[in-house]
Formats: sequence, structure tokens, C-alpha cells
Amino acid sequence: MRQCLTSRLGRRIAQPLALASAAVVVLAACSAGGKADGDSGKAGADGNNGAPAAIVVEPGDTNAKIPVSRKVTVRAQGGSLSSVEVRSPGPGTLAGTWSKGKSVWTSTTPLAPGAIYTVKATGKASGGSALNKTASFTTEAAKNTFVGEYYPDRGTKVGVAMPVSITFNKPIHDKAAVERKLKVISSPVVEGAWSWMKDRNGKDLIDYRPEKYWKPGTNVTLRMDLAGVNAGGGVYGTQQRVVNFTIGDAVTSTVDVKKKTMTVAKNGKTLRTLKVSTGKKGFETWNGTMVVLSKVPTIRMNSDTVGIFGPEAYDLGSVKWDVQLTPSGTYAHAAPWNEGKFGVVNGSHGCIGMSTADAKWFYEQVHLGDPVTVVNSVDTVAVNNGYGDWNVDWETWQKGSALD
Repeated sequence: MRQCLTSRLGRRIAQPLALASAAVVVLAACSAGGKADGDSGKAGADGNNGAPAAIVVEPGDTNAKIPVSRKVTVRAQGGSLSSVEVRSPGPGTLAGTWSKGKSVWTSTTPLAPGAIYTVKATGKASGGSALNKTASFTTEAAKNTFVGEYYPDRGTKVGVAMPVSITFNKPIHDKAAVERKLKVISSPVVEGAWSWMKDRNGKDLIDYRPEKYWKPGTNVTLRMDLAGVNAGGGVYGTQQRVVNFTIGDAVTSTVDVKKKTMTVAKNGKTLRTLKVSTGKKGFETWNGTMVVLSKVPTIRMNSDTVGIFGPEAYDLGSVKWDVQLTPSGTYAHAAPWNEGKFGVVNGSHGCIGMSTADAKWFYEQVHLGDPVTVVNSVDTVAVNNGYGDWNVDWETWQKGSALD
């Protein structure tokens, strides 16, 4: 049912978050009459034994990476604390406990590895003046980390059927913890949902899609706040990403296997109906909706790559105008060797073949993320064979989330 085997092209492996050393923060001054950087308070009258009132944060006064075994302590010298927030974009906010009189706050949540934490604290000196402190520190990197390979790429324009798709290089045991740190925002606002699955190589994969296709012109933002997130089994995330992309025109194609035609429409208006030849008996083209993964003007198609040998074997060295629809090897392409079959008989090994002129025209119309729906065939394309997401009903799709 396939012409040749290739992986999704253009997918970018997001690089681990660079853990640059946090800036040195001077947390308190010891000489009389001075003020700690970022603090406010009166010396002498508000202080303790003549020292200025201040908020002191530990850790935060070193360039060294902080072991995750450390606790965060925030102390009000010569006064009391009003609020303390310690958070990192990935792991989130640390919980903590207060001392009697609220002069000291101590974290109770373990630090996450490979994360940058920001501490924001406010308080009052004993004389009534306000105290403020902002500090940051970086924790030691984890020894065992994971990253997500995501689509689409930043700044791209994609078709209306393009999901947000992330494949992880390590097993994700705590899927809920990871999913909580993934967010998709769109303008105009649209309801969408994440759903987990395995990719064709057995890796953990999560896709996000709306109930129906995106509207043309929609602006979409993916946020990946995974730095320091525990995926279970001692594996921690390293990524902090914001990925913006836009939705282009609604270019939709429908292939009717019985009629041997492909009708291409743009924003609801039919452009052309092409004569095609799809998969012959035993090699039927997948039924259902597939999504354009890539385009190449010329490719070699060798049946060895998809396990077709013997009388049905082929090795075509220069196939023109190739639009990839599945990683298993389904393409729409020029098939001049089948001249006379287009619109008459299905004679391919699963691809959608057409004349060279028609294939070139189709190649120029479609882009990454455009849907191609096959009807009146057999065996619906699997959800993880490319972007088969649209072959799952909305209720079932939502049940694929790891969150309640």
C-alpha cells in the first residue's frame, strides 16, 4: 500500500535549554548605612543592631549551579515577610512553610534539575518601611533528560489540518505532568485537545488539534514549559519554547477511489477535478484523511524500502512532483508509466498517481498541513501514520488526554 518509506521531513529537534549561569545577586549589605541591592528599608531605625533591614534569599549569592537537595530560605532581617513566590516556568511554584512571626520562609517542594528559579519576596521592616527582593538561581542539570521533537516549526504557515505534534526521545511515564506544561493558544480562540499515542517507532507522541479544521488566518502559539519537569523514572525535561505559526488558505483535496478522481478546492471553491489512478487490489490506497507532510520535486522510489519484492518489485529512479502523505510511503505524484489508466483503472501500489502536468499543478497548490481525504477505499489510515488525527471522532480524541 506504499510507494517508498521516508520519515517526516522538516521536523526540528528542539535543543535543550541553555543553562547559563544566573546573575550574581547581592542579597544583603553588612556595613552600617548601606542597602542590599533591590531592598528598601531604613538603616539603624528599621534594622537589627544598626544593620539595614533587608530580605535575604538563600541560595542566590553564588555563580555555582545549585544542588536539587538544597532548600530555599527567605529571611527578613529586622522585620517580617508579607509574601514569597519561588517559581520556574517548567516545574512551577515551590510550596513552603512560615516561621512564627513570618520572619522566615522555607521551601518544602524539592527543586527540579536544570531549571532557573526566580524568587520574589516582599515584607516590612520593624519601623514600617517596605522591603522587596527579587533574586534568581539555576539548579544543577539532570543526568537523564528528555526533549520533544515538535511540529510545525516557528514562523511557518501551514494548512488547516496541521496539528501541533510533539514526539519525545525518552519514555514519558508521567504523561499528565508533561501535558500540564504544554499549552496551545489561538486567535481566534478555538476549542482543542491533546491526545497521546505511540509513533510508528514506539516513541511517546502527543498531538493537539481542534474539533474541526483550523480557520484560515488563525494565529497559533505553542508553549512548552518543560524545563525541570519530571516525566517519571528520573527523567527531566530541558525545554523552554514558544512557537508561533499561522494557518494559511483552506486547500482541501478529495480522492474518490471508485470514480478515480481527485477534486481540489481552495477556501470552499473547487479549483479542478483531476483524473487519477490509486492502489490496485492488494495495494489499496489508505481510506480516510491524510495530511501533507512534505514536498520534493524528484525522488527515488524503491519497493525494497517498504518490503515489496518479487513480481511486484520496482525501482523508479526519478519520480516527479512528489507530495508525501504518510511516513509509510503514500505519495501523490506523477506516474507517466500509468498513462491511460488515469480515471479508468486503479493500478498503483497505493500511491495517488496522475499525469506529469496534473501532478505539477497539484504540487504547486498544496503545502504542509493540507488535508487529502480518500473515500470509497478500504482500511482507514492509522492515527499515528503521519497525521491521521482527523480519522478519530472528537469524543474519542479527547479521551486520549492524560488529564481529567
